[in-house]
Amino acid sequence: MLIGISPLISPDLLKTLCMMGHGDEVVIADAHFPSESLGPPCLRADGLIINDLLNGIMPLFALDEFVEKPITMMTPAEGDKANPEIEKGYSRIIKNYSTKEISIEKLDRFDFYNRSRSAFAVVATGDCEKYANIILKKGVTPT
Repeated sequence: MLIGISPLISPDLLKTLCMMGHGDEVVIADAHFPSESLGPPCLRADGLIINDLLNGIMPLFALDEFVEKPITMMTPAEGDKANPEIEKGYSRIIKNYSTKEISIEKLDRFDFYNRSRSAFAVVATGDCEKYANIILKKGVTPT
């Protein structure tokens, strides 16, 4: 164990977050997401929900301040609904760790999948909420 790092952050996830460079993206995926088949390396975080994992990642992760929206979520398919509390929860967590006002970009399902294909990694969680997937774009570590 390390001091100040959430026990929800596995050694593989910690290494992956550290290896990422400015502009690289990590997908934190819900249990419904095709995490293993899109191409990027997949890290398993089964049993974890995204809110808890995001709370563990954000103190370690600088968001990209050179893009308008360093956070992306999936929009619901036509005729379907997402739980609005998901985005509200993510926004609260991000606000706790960001000095800038962050707005969340929205992509439809297939655009989100295509964007995820070029991610540095996908973290597959056990979160059963629909449309809970989120992409974080890494920034420059503050000095």
